[in-house]
Amino acid sequence: MLEEVTTVLEPRPLPNFVETKFVKDTTERALAYIAAGFPVHFRGVSGTGKTTLAMHVASKIGRPVVMIHGDEEFSTSDLVGGEYGYRIRKVVDNFIHSVLKTEEDMVRRWVDNRLTVACKYGFTLIYDEFTRSRPEANNILLSVLQEKMMDLPAARGGGENYLRVDPDFTAIFTSNPEEYAGVHRSQDALRDRMVTMDLDHFDLETEVAITEAKSGLPRKDAEKIVLVVRGLRESGKCEFAPTVRGCIMIAKTVKVLNGSVDAKDGIFRDICQDVLASETTRIGSKANEARVKEMVRNLISKYC
Repeated sequence: MLEEVTTVLEPRPLPNFVETKFVKDTTERALAYIAAGFPVHFRGVSGTGKTTLAMHVASKIGRPVVMIHGDEEFSTSDLVGGEYGYRIRKVVDNFIHSVLKTEEDMVRRWVDNRLTVACKYGFTLIYDEFTRSRPEANNILLSVLQEKMMDLPAARGGGENYLRVDPDFTAIFTSNPEEYAGVHRSQDALRDRMVTMDLDHFDLETEVAITEAKSGLPRKDAEKIVLVVRGLRESGKCEFAPTVRGCIMIAKTVKVLNGSVDAKDGIFRDICQDVLASETTRIGSKANEARVKEMVRNLISKYC
């Protein structure tokens, strides 16, 4: 019986997933690299769909999925496994009624963590934001990806010093190159073992399709919202470029409030300014916030 199975996800199509030509082409290339035996690394700024695309590719592979989120506090044992809790064995011998004999045996209990489970059973590993983990914690991946072997700690027991990685094991990584808080530079040896696919903001068709699918607004309204967001992004005057998440936030809120995607609708204007000013400026940056709101007003007048 596998207690580790509780950490495994069932691969299935994502709800409301939008598959345009751009998405299909990216997915097909990723699956080709995986079929050739190489891990895939989706690298891009926040909002470019790295994790969603990784889950989509994993669903196409069809194997159970194990997911890990990078963390500064991770050590190798958080990936491989460790001794957690105790197992107590007690034997009571009362064969002779006048003599009571008891034996107790208490040992630490080893539990495999997610990387070991994925390697052992040939599951698909999604390591989301892997550069948030310290490089020394990720060193275990070097032999896993190259030699298809995992070094096992002596405490694990079982008489073997290594685990042969199942042929069906697949690894998909994601990272954000522009994050600065809690992010480490990945070691060259690890990056050299994977194929990195750089993701940028989606094309117009894909952003409109995603906004329409996630919000339920008519396509013409979704397109107006996307044009406003893209216009702000392409202006190059924001501290942070707005992403498709901004489109979704605006569209879903308009849908909830039964608003109108129209320059004359005050609620719509306020929603756009709230969402886009917060998404594109740092906290406390009043001057930039005012500038963004002015640009948003102009873009709404132009496209809506």
